Amino acid sequence: MEIDEIKTILPHRYPFLLVDRVTEITPEYIKGYKNVTANEEFFNGHFPDFPVMPGVLIIEALAQISGILGILKMKDDGTYKEGQKTLFTGINNVKFSAPVRPGDRLELESQYVKDKMGIWWFNVVAKVDGKIAVKAEVSAALK
Repeated sequence: MEIDEIKTILPHRYPFLLVDRVTEITPEYIKGYKNVTANEEFFNGHFPDFPVMPGVLIIEALAQISGILGILKMKDDGTYKEGQKTLFTGINNVKFSAPVRPGDRLELESQYVKDKMGIWWFNVVAKVDGKIAVKAEVSAALK
């Protein structure tokens, strides 16, 4: 799935669209990436002498790819209503293991866990060069 199709699913736009491509999709799993460039605006202040992608933005990228999976699951099972969006509702058990720097390709993976009372749960991981940078559980409501 390329950026144009991603933009038909997610409402986010530059500079807050943090998924560049989806490379693998099954009914329960999605994988994609964000190319992290030196031109990202947040690097001007985080941190100029040692630029590191803010952890909250990595979590947002993981929530966005999870949102794509959630909406696609709803479309597949016929419960999707035109115009529905994903709203990030929570995060648990976050572990930051490695910094994400300019030039990195941030690999994003999300595994569907369950849907309970309209809240969707996902196990997510972000990697750089196959090494885990962030691991967490995220939840989203599809409204």
